[in-house]
Amino acid sequence: MNIQPLADRVLIEPAAAETKTASGIIIPDTAKEKPLQGKVIAVGGGTKDEEMVLKEGDQVLYGKYSGTEVEFEGVKYLIMRQSDVMAILK
Repeated sequence: MNIQPLADRVLIEPAAAETKTASGIIIPDTAKEKPLQGKVIAVGGGTKDEEMVLKEGDQVLYGKYSGTEVEFEGVKYLIMRQSDVMAILK
């Protein structure tokens, strides 16, 4: 990975949005919910006040409007502070 987050920031690859409902109805792009789950791709080194708890490969939940969207080599990612992540999925 050629993106290295700084300080207490993490790089997350969001999970794909659902394209069909359970009953088979196809959801148009404009009505898809923004995913709230993703995989941590890279982490910063932390700060003197905040130790990094997250690590590469963690599956996490984050807030609906958290982070800044970036696109790198055709893949969309989110960069956000560790404090914007709400939970680690085990």
